[in-house]
Amino acid sequence: MTTTQIEKVQLGSTGPTVSRIGLGAMGMSGMYGASDDAESIATIHAALDSGANIIDTGDFYGAGHNEMLIAKAIADRAREDVVLSVKFGGMRSPGGGWGGVDTRPDAVRNFLTYSLQRLDVDYIDIYRPARLDPAVPIEETVGAIAEMVEAGYVRHIGLSEIGADTLRRATAVAPIADLQIEYSLISRGIEADILPTARELGVAVTAYGVLSRGLLSDSMRDGKAFAANDFRAHSPRFQGENLTRNLQLVEALAQVASQHDVSVAQLAIAWVLSRGTDIIPVIGARRRERWAEATAALALELTPEDLAVIEAAAPADAVAGERYAVAQMATLDSEH
Repeated sequence: MTTTQIEKVQLGSTGPTVSRIGLGAMGMSGMYGASDDAESIATIHAALDSGANIIDTGDFYGAGHNEMLIAKAIADRAREDVVLSVKFGGMRSPGGGWGGVDTRPDAVRNFLTYSLQRLDVDYIDIYRPARLDPAVPIEETVGAIAEMVEAGYVRHIGLSEIGADTLRRATAVAPIADLQIEYSLISRGIEADILPTARELGVAVTAYGVLSRGLLSDSMRDGKAFAANDFRAHSPRFQGENLTRNLQLVEALAQVASQHDVSVAQLAIAWVLSRGTDIIPVIGARRRERWAEATAALALELTPEDLAVIEAAAPADAVAGERYAVAQMATLDSEH
């Protein structure tokens, strides 16, 4: 077995030691169409064998399927070799609908209890509300997680998709290891206020959507139809004229990528890696070859000249369409 030594860094000023790239497991539970459990487990093993240690999940991914899948994959691994990052609070319906979030202190303890059972672990490394609950002050939610830290069931507190003001309020209650938020070449909203605030407060960023749900990859360049249960079938950036315009950006980036003999996805990952060691890309690979492609991006070092060329090919404000549908955008504290 070949093990690549991926660089490790501390996650923020108070968090655990993590690999420079992490594995996002959401796609292994049907969020982007059908997935294969055996291949998913093999991909988790490949990630751990490559030197990565972060596995990111949510208790509502596949209504618990994702956590149970991860439990199978890590059953034969040393617990300290895996950093489990878990989002909680998402409310689901039997038909797969989304019912908002519940982050009341009682809900925190309840969700945590089920996650510990499904993951078959004694503690979760980083526990975070999936979204800000408009009915619950962030201080109450963070305070409840902090109690679970004190009790030994959680090691570190994380947050997801919150704005700069909320982040300040949260860090006043307890140490926050990281903020998980979308960040990519074409989703750069955090650069104005959120990222500077996180850096001021010593909070790392775990960046999801680094490939913009497959848009920033070679797989989209020939066009693709999405299953009804695929998130992208309803995402504004993948619809009609928006998709046409966005694929023009991808083609421009493909020209840059070819000059480095890498894929569009690798260029996109390398770009996020170039933004600082406090930003950890979390890549949603479902297959081993996709994970291998992602880790190869670690070897691509972009010069200031390279970054300028990339910026010209895909300017920050050039993407067409919001990153979520209108109703979902309204729930994001990070967008307010």
